[in-house]
Amino acid sequence: QPKHKGTEGVIQIENPNLVKAKNIKAKEADLGKTTELSRREREEIEKQKSHERYMKLQEQGKTEQAKKDLERLALIRQQRADAAKKREEEKGGRHGMPCWTES
Repeated sequence: QPKHKGTEGVIQIENPNLVKAKNIKAKEADLGKTTELSRREREEIEKQKSHERYMKLQEQGKTEQAKKDLERLALIRQQRADAAKKREEEKGGRHGMPCWTES
């Protein structure tokens, strides 16, 4: 019987949190075994795939946000075209004459 330090011999306690190192030899390792993903890893992958699908739809203009953006863009383009047309009319109406006249 080995000698125990302190109260080791008196009290028999097993620590359920103690993780014993499992030494696996290379020849015993199962290479064909697939490891299952944790819940967080699965959720992260699902989140990335969902984001990719959304961005693909966004590029195609099929999402609500994309439709709103395209409407806003068309409105801005129209306003800019109208402003450019107005500037051209004003420039053409002057005929190179200065705005002020000398008296």
